[in-house]
Amino acid sequence: MPETSIRVYFNVHLVSDSTGETLNAMLRAASAQFEKAHAIEYNYYLVRSDRQLERVFRKIEAHPGVVWFTIADSEMRIKLEKFCRKLNVPMLPILDASVMMLSQHLGLSASDKVAGQHALNSEYFDRIEAINFALTHDDGQSIEGLASADVVLVGVSRTSKTPTCIYLANRGLRVGNIPLVPGVEPPSFLEELANTTLVVGLRISAERLIQIRKQRLITLQESPEINYTDEETVRTEVFEANRLFQRLKIPIIDVSRRSVEETAASILNTLSKQTR
Repeated sequence: MPETSIRVYFNVHLVSDSTGETLNAMLRAASAQFEKAHAIEYNYYLVRSDRQLERVFRKIEAHPGVVWFTIADSEMRIKLEKFCRKLNVPMLPILDASVMMLSQHLGLSASDKVAGQHALNSEYFDRIEAINFALTHDDGQSIEGLASADVVLVGVSRTSKTPTCIYLANRGLRVGNIPLVPGVEPPSFLEELANTTLVVGLRISAERLIQIRKQRLITLQESPEINYTDEETVRTEVFEANRLFQRLKIPIIDVSRRSVEETAASILNTLSKQTR
């Protein structure tokens, strides 16, 4: 029997005693496998008391669906599981399989620590410093300071340089970016930088770039800029950028159809190979 073309909507209750980041990331990854399904999310963050849990129960009862949770407190977990079984609602403790596998491999018991991944340790403050670095060195600012960067991104306008930098900064990397502007020579410092730092060129097709730029102008409700979206001008811009990447002999990532996460993953792989 052929699959229906009708879009399917379903309720998902995401219950977390922390920020809910893990649950949201897992839902996005799983939902991406079902093109015709759309999740209606009910998010409950920092659920750490019976009163808060009762509110969750009322919502689940009013809007039945599936329940995903990350709850460390054993008593609260038991209450949530009993409630779901009573209503015959499917439930999934997202981290249990991973924690159990690590526990068996390490021969250690899990601590049931709430929001342990958000501890204010040195790693946390390193990430904060990395984010500040990315903001300070965004779009060609404070270019001299890029000598201390882990990664420098180079590309024309609208190749997701800034969001990629912020994403990598959240992984603790010091990342900056340099825009390539038509009619403006790239900084001479760039060639020297490419010899000492991982400089990555973000390549994009002219067709995709024009599409992205036109959409941005529509979103901002701005009048079309002829040079910004003109096909011949954009093709020249892209050609010059690609020629610069080849001259610098730097790694190139085509971002025409890549998400920020995919681009970041490619950069992390490249960095890993260089540091082996």
